[in-house]
This record gives sequence, C-alpha cells and structure tokens, in this order.
Amino acid sequence: MTDRLSRRKLLQVGTASAAAMMAPAILTAQTSGTDRRNISGYVNQDWRDHFETLGKAAIVADTGSRALNFWSGDGSVHRVFPTSVPLTDELTKRGYTEIVRKKVGPDWTPTASQKERFGWDYMPPGPDNPLGTHALYLSWPAYLIHGTHDTRKIGRPSSDGCIGLYNEMIAQLFELAPVGTQVRVI
Repeated sequence: MTDRLSRRKLLQVGTASAAAMMAPAILTAQTSGTDRRNISGYVNQDWRDHFETLGKAAIVADTGSRALNFWSGDGSVHRVFPTSVPLTDELTKRGYTEIVRKKVGPDWTPTASQKERFGWDYMPPGPDNPLGTHALYLSWPAYLIHGTHDTRKIGRPSSDGCIGLYNEMIAQLFELAPVGTQVRVI
C-alpha cells in the first residue's frame, strides 16, 4: 500500500511540475494572437499636431487608441477619456468637424441602414437609449460624441460610426466643450 501511495504522490508531483513548466508557454499562446478587440494601444496626442490654434476648444478622437483628448481654448485643461469606436473602418468617418449642437437627454432615431439591418425604431431619452445621457452633435450628419448606458462598449469597436463615452465622462466633456469646439477624428 505504501508503494501505491508513493507512486500516486509521485504522479501528482510530476503532473504539477509539468503544468508549472508549461504555464508560461500557455500564457504566451493565449496573449500573442492578433485579436485587438479590447486592447488599447494608447498614443499620447498633442493638439499642435492637429490644429493651428486651440480656438474655442479642441478634441482629437483617436480611434486607434480608443481615446478622446480634450483641450480647453486657453490650454489650461487637458483631459483624456476612454471611448468606444466604430466597428469597422468603413463605418469610421475621419477628418475635421466641429460640435454644432449639444443636448442633455438626447432622443435617437436610427439611420435607414440601421432600421433595415436591425429593425431598430425611434428611441426616446432614457436608460435604453443608445446615446446615453448627453450628446455632442457634429457637423457631419448622423455622427456624434455621446454617452452610453452599456459600459461594456467602452474600449471596444462597437458603434456604427459614433464615438461613445461613459455617461459620467460625457457629462464632464459636455460641460467643458462649447458649441464650436473643433474636432478631429483620426
């Protein structure tokens, strides 16, 4: 009986040792893929790389870093917010625009393609509204910077073109960014 226990003990120790030696290889295999759906490769932004002046204020929405940078017009405030970004490059509009309207408690009307693809309908303000608690409307039709009640979306490609922030953070940005704030989406 002692031989049997010794063998069993030996097998347990051997199995545990083999598992411990293989752990780094397993972890490397699990993390070395090219799937970047929820990995941020943050790149620090400087407003001077995108605008000649700060103007009223400036925003750089970096879809690669999944971060939105805000600078006040006098340069005294710089904030960085994590964002959700469009699902695909085809849905991503890049370039220069500006905030043309702001709304607390926005309602939402899906685009024709969203209605066709998903069967979505008009959504009044509230907890089910995909625009969250605040919205900053851009000069590009149907593109916004807005909040989201679905916090799983932040840090991920998850929108049909908009830039989404946590509701608490869009409320902060809403107070900081006046109408006329210049915006660049990269």
